[in-house]
Amino acid sequence: ATRTKSADVERADSGIGQMPARKWRNRASETLSSLQAWEAHRPCTDCGERDLPGQTDVQNCNQRRADLCEKCRKRRTERKESVLEFVNTEASYGEDLRIIKEEFYLPMQVAGLLSQEQLQGIFSNIQELIDLNENFLEILQEEIDQAFDQGDDDLMTVCIGEIFLEFVNMLPAFQTYCLQQSSSVNMLNALEKEKELLRIFLNVSQNDNTALRRMNLRSFLMAPLQRVTKYPLLLSRIIKATTEYHPDHSSLREAKSRIESHLEHINMKTKQEGNTWTLRSFRQDSKKKREVINIEMRETALKTVGWLREETRFVMEGSLQLAQPPDGQWVKKGSKTLKFQNMQVLLLVNMKRVSESSLESAEPGPVKDAVLVLIRDKNNGKFHLLREPLRLSNCIVSTDPDCDDTFELIEIRREAFVFRDSDRARTHHWFRQIRRYSRELGSWKKRRNALPNIMISTPHTRP
Repeated sequence: ATRTKSADVERADSGIGQMPARKWRNRASETLSSLQAWEAHRPCTDCGERDLPGQTDVQNCNQRRADLCEKCRKRRTERKESVLEFVNTEASYGEDLRIIKEEFYLPMQVAGLLSQEQLQGIFSNIQELIDLNENFLEILQEEIDQAFDQGDDDLMTVCIGEIFLEFVNMLPAFQTYCLQQSSSVNMLNALEKEKELLRIFLNVSQNDNTALRRMNLRSFLMAPLQRVTKYPLLLSRIIKATTEYHPDHSSLREAKSRIESHLEHINMKTKQEGNTWTLRSFRQDSKKKREVINIEMRETALKTVGWLREETRFVMEGSLQLAQPPDGQWVKKGSKTLKFQNMQVLLLVNMKRVSESSLESAEPGPVKDAVLVLIRDKNNGKFHLLREPLRLSNCIVSTDPDCDDTFELIEIRREAFVFRDSDRARTHHWFRQIRRYSRELGSWKKRRNALPNIMISTPHTRP
């Protein structure tokens, strides 16, 4: 027999032997079975649980919803409905505002039924609320449209909390309107009794104008109050349907806390002015009480300095201990010889706006001014200033190694103040922030490293 060359032999096996090949095929079969089992019980992309239905149950759903368990699909549906409810009700509220302007304010102005002062007394800052609503609604609608264009049918990329915090300047506008509501209604009642033409106009409008839905002017004037009190409820519904891992979850909670704090503040101001009506009441915890106090102090500080709200940044605020040394010998004797009193201190910075629109979140411009506002603790339910604000452009801030738990602020040619916090680290933080703006606002301070000029005669110059 002729021997066949090894090169002509065709291998019939896999080249790895029968036993290894059988084991490999068995392992591949087991792996495939495992993959099929995992696919049949794949984890939910939202919660990670494995109670998904089979593929046949979700054949009509897209792949994104097919990777969700029943609970998370229901949650996403609830979140989408809550987001759309927020946007739709904001649009309805805006329509009521436009009715107030176009069906009441402008006709009464053109017909000369009321003077401009009387119109201002009744309709308050309604134009400001209209402008805010239009901008707010425009951003919300853009987010919704963009989500649908990108295939996000569940609106998971829409972050209502972040958008709300960007338009947080709505809240002071609501406060202005709410605090004037009582006087506005009283003025309307008095003018309606006094002016027959006004009374006829309001009656005809309510009965014959289909745009008013047979509602009177007083009902429409309540729209801003009803809207601002509905924000916490709408935000709560979105929070309930939003998983804690969602990027908007923390912003939603902060937005809800901010609006509730402002509502409590409005109620407090209303009570101080002697009005009997209040907005919806919310449970006050210690955090909300502190926030209400902070809001009131910021308003007192803004009213004192006279700056625009959108140009003002509150760098630091809180309680500090303050002393006014009679001479410069206190350093040698130590801070224990000083008599300290508790004081609320706010560090305000006036930033130049890059954009003229107060609604645009432009980058902060250069610092125009910085002040330190000193407010006494509440007396008879109100805050009172210790003195006029300290302008840091006219102040020298320094520390002494022998008294590292305090820092000194000298107002040129006037007074000297010694500050400290109960926490030493926070005292140093206050010092660094105040010194930073004090140096930044004076070119002579930059040259001398913020040290006092020996030619400056102050009553508290150290020997």
